[in-house]
Amino acid sequence: MKRVNMDDTATCPGSIGRGDLATFEQSSDREWLVTNGLGGFAAGTVSGANTRRYHGLLVAALNPPLGRTLMLSKLDAVATYSGREYALSSNEFADGSIDPHGYRLIERFRLEDGLPVWKYAFSDVLIEQRIIMVQGQNTSLAQFRVLRASADVQLTLRPLCTHRDYHSHGHGGWDFQTSPIDHGFQIDAYAGAQSYVVQANVATTVEYAPSWFWGFRHRIEAERGLDDTEDLFTPGLITIDLLDGQSVTITISTETSVGVTFEHALAEETARRHALIDSLPGSTDDACVRQLVYAADQFVVLRASDESTGGRTVIAGYPWFGDWGRDTMIALPGLTLTTGRYDIAKRILLTFADHIDQGMLPNRFPDHGDKPEYNTADATLWYVHAIYEYTKASGNLDVARQTFAALTDIVDWHQRGTRYGIAVDPDDGLLRAGEEGVQLTWMDAKVGDWVVTPRIGKPVEINVLWFNALKCIAELAKMIGEDTKAGEYNDTADRVAASYARFWNPELDCLYDVIDGPAGIGTVDGRRVDPSIRPNQILAVSLPHTPLDAQQRRMIVDACARDLVTSVGLRSLAPGAGEYIGQYGGDSVSRDGAYHQGTVWSWLLGPFAQAHYRVYGDAERARSFLQPLAGHLGEACVGSISEIFDGDAPHSAHGCFAQAWSVSETLRVWMALTREPDHASH
Repeated sequence: MKRVNMDDTATCPGSIGRGDLATFEQSSDREWLVTNGLGGFAAGTVSGANTRRYHGLLVAALNPPLGRTLMLSKLDAVATYSGREYALSSNEFADGSIDPHGYRLIERFRLEDGLPVWKYAFSDVLIEQRIIMVQGQNTSLAQFRVLRASADVQLTLRPLCTHRDYHSHGHGGWDFQTSPIDHGFQIDAYAGAQSYVVQANVATTVEYAPSWFWGFRHRIEAERGLDDTEDLFTPGLITIDLLDGQSVTITISTETSVGVTFEHALAEETARRHALIDSLPGSTDDACVRQLVYAADQFVVLRASDESTGGRTVIAGYPWFGDWGRDTMIALPGLTLTTGRYDIAKRILLTFADHIDQGMLPNRFPDHGDKPEYNTADATLWYVHAIYEYTKASGNLDVARQTFAALTDIVDWHQRGTRYGIAVDPDDGLLRAGEEGVQLTWMDAKVGDWVVTPRIGKPVEINVLWFNALKCIAELAKMIGEDTKAGEYNDTADRVAASYARFWNPELDCLYDVIDGPAGIGTVDGRRVDPSIRPNQILAVSLPHTPLDAQQRRMIVDACARDLVTSVGLRSLAPGAGEYIGQYGGDSVSRDGAYHQGTVWSWLLGPFAQAHYRVYGDAERARSFLQPLAGHLGEACVGSISEIFDGDAPHSAHGCFAQAWSVSETLRVWMALTREPDHASH
């Protein structure tokens, strides 16, 4: 059978032409993202119009990876050529008007080594725009280069500024402080605000004319039922005359002295990205795999509070998530082990080891410096799994040795009980979790006091993660010479395996989602159960260690394939359920109400494909489930994978436009299946 690359049947995000960018909607539906390794980023739409409150040319991480502050929102550009003006930018305003229509001049948009490049064409002129960020700095660079012209091109650039928390909107009329400097402006915004500069690299004409621009509309915020308008401040205009082959670079930075040219910064960033590809274990001739490696890199960032130990963490998703313990540990194997970045994996694992408390990993580090939140039943178990996967992949026992005391402490706390009712049930050895008003599993939507999917009791994936964790620690103990502990944990795991049989639903030939909960639809032997068909059970097949037999594993894969699988992920609930919601959208109550009640999650497609291979032995067929995501790399946030999709076809993308575990699990399982032999007959 022909081996299928991810990009065999879909164009990877190498190039998008006029036909796909012809309207404002088409060009504004596609987004781009660049990051700086600190948690800061620049993002926008291909059209140039900001459609989210999170779009901007500089979202600085002032307390890496958090403290994210939107500074420069836009850099509107107008080219004057042979007496005529050509707008290169686009905006939408509160009254629904579009002005100007620069998207009409986009000849082509592409990612080059994962970085966004535009070409604008008018008359006989071709202008290229590039945007990059300097790694380790809150610095963005935007370059405009005249690739073709028979006369001078005058380029006028208008910075549109703000200074706000990136979750909010700025509304104007306040005394915005700016001042002219050589070739640009210094922005101080207000007393105590972090200063930044907007500055050209060559001699320009700077017109200092501070004023407010009113009523920019962010249409995606309107769709989300949120405040959707913003006012922006301009300090004035920057104008330069460019000849054929000449360029101008605008630096947007919080640094007092950037000291880097665009060419040097681009060369360094390109070399860094090529090194990522060179470090990739296995073939690199697949364009989509290379792009997924670039996308994976965007989520790995510095944790400043742990900088003395080289602290690293993972941004769960752009544009609005910070670093979450669960997301970090699920994503870590794909982001770092699949890509051969073992040192980064080690730093992340040791960074989080310092934050274990009462046998639990933090679920979330708040954005404003508050104490970490520990409301999760699974992040710690995923942490054990990540250490195990790191040790197997790297062959290095250092992390296992350094964290082994913490791992044993984790088991002890779970056995005697820790926060939120998380404790081993002495009657059967299974792990129970939950209490009223909190959400502890990855299905964690909450609106006010309403926990949408509380899943109190013994959730199916929590217990296979508990079994897997015990087996992983037992193997790690054996590796480092702790044979007594290895035997102890294997014995404990055996008891969990025997009790896990209670999850089997003989009527549907799959697993109950929760047993022994305070609420459920039916009872078995006097115990309450939830028979909802959800994707959580697929982890009982995809994880390294499972208590299920071969026939049960195959039945689970078949049940998920029948009711949950789509081209872009697994539904969070089978369509036949009364609580199923096929469309994700509306205000926060509507969105969170649908979040885990049918909405498709792309990260789950990786575990499903892996589980499918394990029961059917057909690597080619298993990879085919992941292949449609290659097409998605040219949609939504070009070059990345969205968090969620509608449960109903055509499965439109929603949520974070770039999600760590969506990228990581696609990359991890695709590469793993590429290395696996086919055991099935064809």
